[in-house]
Amino acid sequence: MIRHFYSALISAFLNSSPQEIFGTLTQNSGFADEVSQKEAWLQQITILKENLKGYDGTIFFEYSIPRMGRRIDIVLIIKNVIFILEFKVGESEFLSSALDQVFDYALDLKNFHETSHEHLIAPILIATKAKDIIYNIETTPHNDNILFPIRTNTSNLQELFNNILLFAEGENIDCEFWSKGRYQPTPTIIEAAMALYSSHSVAEISRSDASAINLTVTSNAVSQVIDDAKANNAKAICFVTGVPGAGKTLVGLDIATKHLDKEQGTASVFLSGNGPLVAILREALTRDKVKREKVKGIKITKGEAGREVKMFIQNVHNFRDEYLKDESAPFDHVAIFDEAQRAWDHQQTASFMRRKKNFPNFPLSEPEYLISCLDRHKDWAVIVCLVGGGQEINTGEAGISEWIDSINRTFPHWQVYMSSKLTDSEYAAGNALNKLQNKEKIFVKDEMHLAVSMRSFRAEHLSGLIKNLLDLDLQEAQRNYELIKEKYPIVISRDLTAAKRWLKEKARGTERYGIVVSSQAQRLKPLAIDVRSPMDPIHWFLDGKEDVRSSFYLEDVATEFHVQGLELDWACVTWDADFRFSQKGWETYSFVGEKWHHIRKEERKLYLKNAYRVLLTRARQGMVIVVPNGDTIDATRDPSYYNNTFEYLERIGFGVI
Repeated sequence: MIRHFYSALISAFLNSSPQEIFGTLTQNSGFADEVSQKEAWLQQITILKENLKGYDGTIFFEYSIPRMGRRIDIVLIIKNVIFILEFKVGESEFLSSALDQVFDYALDLKNFHETSHEHLIAPILIATKAKDIIYNIETTPHNDNILFPIRTNTSNLQELFNNILLFAEGENIDCEFWSKGRYQPTPTIIEAAMALYSSHSVAEISRSDASAINLTVTSNAVSQVIDDAKANNAKAICFVTGVPGAGKTLVGLDIATKHLDKEQGTASVFLSGNGPLVAILREALTRDKVKREKVKGIKITKGEAGREVKMFIQNVHNFRDEYLKDESAPFDHVAIFDEAQRAWDHQQTASFMRRKKNFPNFPLSEPEYLISCLDRHKDWAVIVCLVGGGQEINTGEAGISEWIDSINRTFPHWQVYMSSKLTDSEYAAGNALNKLQNKEKIFVKDEMHLAVSMRSFRAEHLSGLIKNLLDLDLQEAQRNYELIKEKYPIVISRDLTAAKRWLKEKARGTERYGIVVSSQAQRLKPLAIDVRSPMDPIHWFLDGKEDVRSSFYLEDVATEFHVQGLELDWACVTWDADFRFSQKGWETYSFVGEKWHHIRKEERKLYLKNAYRVLLTRARQGMVIVVPNGDTIDATRDPSYYNNTFEYLERIGFGVI
């Protein structure tokens, strides 16, 4: 795939006229008529022609970073260095946002571009009107061959190139080989949603290496079911399963965007009961839509962009309520239910309907009702259930069992597509597949299971480690940590201030970090953490470092309900006495009134364990776990409530800061 608008050997670039280079750029871009872009390109061409004399290598203009929905102004390959140049034409200041931008480009190539992994990457921010500045050439402390962003103007650009080349070590880069390197990104769900909604494919924005099941395979398998159902007037339900962070939601979004064509009769809707996720994705897509249209010179209001987005991503409860009032078939033939394991059982559904909707004797569970809505279609329909194992975190969440029971009980004519992995203990205690064994219309497709975490691109064994940790399998936890610790740092601390400092030191560019805690962690108030204090997940996840409401400020904290289905680059998990390690195993508590009370109901114990599973699998690149010291004069924070947990984590091998 060609990722640039123009590329050439530096010698060919120097021998070509500016108009010839500009002509190639405009021909390959979608915004040839923009005056500001034309002027910027012509200035960049002039500046580089002056400063690249005498160098051998290759130049790339407008190199695509689809994960971020952006393009690098210039990539230069000279000897053994990858130069990333971000021009701010006409600017005299170096904004922190621009420095983060060029840093992000460098990190993206280092992490996700196969032939960039081993080479020195030099991000350079060029403000063409800036005064002369003394620059430092310094690698970051992560030991991954990336320089801190360098600020410069145009007058000393060639000198800077020379000094960086003297600084670099290693063999020269084969430019042709580099340009053919695979781009294997692992986007956050927010980045993925924006890229897919703007017509990128899942193949462009996801990994495709041999160690990860290609998300394209799963997406294509589901799309084939949709095509077959439409062709044969059939109804089918697909269970897409996977480990935490494997990309289930990404697959769902890809399927939904593939079937947005309402004229073809395959309209689809992405549904989630996760309120924060829906709100954040809608806001992110709306902001991105406005920004992209503005680049094209098209004026669109945020309200206009938002109305279109709301048709694509909906809250499952709003969908449910709509078809309580309207008994006709939904407009959509394809419905993707994210986190389907969190759908309500009959008791919870009936209680809600009685209290909130004035339906005194509602007869169905939420899965049975949702299937019934799609079953209203006279011709065909497909439901895609995205199912996480061990992620039920709230009262009345039925897990996958209720979907299967509903099919057996009421919808025997529906075809069922599932993976053989439904025998795993996380899915209906391993009984999910057995419940369907007597059904004639079962089709086992192992493409429906995603076995490798994509959230943590640095540590494919992370989900296994967290499972071991929570299952108290110390030996396996130690083994799995040995496999990931070089790429995925996990440290523990008794000091929240030290943990915050660690986060800030680790994060580079706009890598997002924040504090996450259990919703039951009510005795962290002395640490200025109040789980009952309202926070806005939209601002927390989407806003920048300058906004006090963002995760970057490390003031507001998110709970499992805010972060499920989402991710951070770096996380601080602050552990309270609600979930304590003891010689008897995990002990579970809730704080009511003035003291901790034992949680004895098995269902609630599981919800709390799963809450910590969610918290401990949010970070893509590393995390710090804070277990407070407690306080001998505060009976609600007795040090004994915390010490055993810290010692258990220390035995796994996590470093102490």
